[in-house]
Amino acid sequence: MHRSVVVGTADTGERLDKVLGAGVPELTRSRIQSLLRAGHVTLDGATVKEPGRRVKPGETYLLAVPEPEPAAPLAEPIPLSVVFEDAHLIVIDKPAGLVVHPAAGHATGTLVNALIAHCGASLSGIGGVRRPGIVHRLDKDTSGLLVVAKTDAAHQALSEQFAAHGRDGRLERRYTAFVWGGLLRPSGVVDAPLTRGPHNRTRMAVARGNAGRHAVTRYRVMETSGSKRGTPLVSLVDLELETGRTHQIRVHMAHIGHPVVGDPVYASGFATSARRLPASVRIALEPLGRQALHASVLGFEHPKTLKMLSFTSPLPLDLNNLHRALGGIGRPSKS
Repeated sequence: MHRSVVVGTADTGERLDKVLGAGVPELTRSRIQSLLRAGHVTLDGATVKEPGRRVKPGETYLLAVPEPEPAAPLAEPIPLSVVFEDAHLIVIDKPAGLVVHPAAGHATGTLVNALIAHCGASLSGIGGVRRPGIVHRLDKDTSGLLVVAKTDAAHQALSEQFAAHGRDGRLERRYTAFVWGGLLRPSGVVDAPLTRGPHNRTRMAVARGNAGRHAVTRYRVMETSGSKRGTPLVSLVDLELETGRTHQIRVHMAHIGHPVVGDPVYASGFATSARRLPASVRIALEPLGRQALHASVLGFEHPKTLKMLSFTSPLPLDLNNLHRALGGIGRPSKS
């Protein structure tokens, strides 16, 4: 695909990569820079490779955009729950158990493999490769809403929103979780930096002192379920992310003494609490096999139309069964 970009008087003196970006807005600046360095831009038949070259009036640059390379991961016809899709992005309601991106031990059977098959030619190429643009991730055993870019420009715009963590008002991410115990306050903020665990690099931990990465989680208790003595054993909480660190909610809730129910990593010491639950709740909890955490709300600004989009996802079957079992002893939290 060849695109000609004519330099007008308004462009005089501008950087070449900026002028090409204005003429071909579907490509990101970094993508244009890589095409320049790879020799895909010419001026009067001569190759131009300097992104910072200052353009002159009347110049016509020819940008040859190669067809996107085939994606390295294989396309796999894995069923997907599509909440929204257009030419720029796709919103998926991810089931628990589905890994987002291929990695060691998960080369196939991932969300990326499924999206390559589902989207096909509508993936215009992220960085020159026909693949979906992963903007954020959910843990394998966390269910819920996730947005993926289909174009280079959408990938950059969405990545900027997620990098801002909602501080500019364009992004909203909320989760629903069942956590152990009754929280002392009906709402609150956990502000604790996170780092890799000192003894196990696959685990995250709250950092000491000034180490670690800034992480903030807001919570609001929606319901509590108590034992026969009335002491809350499980709370249903709504959580809002101000940052998006690995395992953030799971580590933060464990840090304040209320880990997510079913979490095999951060709630391993709460087996006794599970045995104190009524039989009907234990029956619903035993087959869960994962942390009771669900990405229930996702809102963001559309990268092309600039309209605000908002999506909600109800509890999946396994968590709904747990909620119903807890409902017999549940009560609204006092605010």
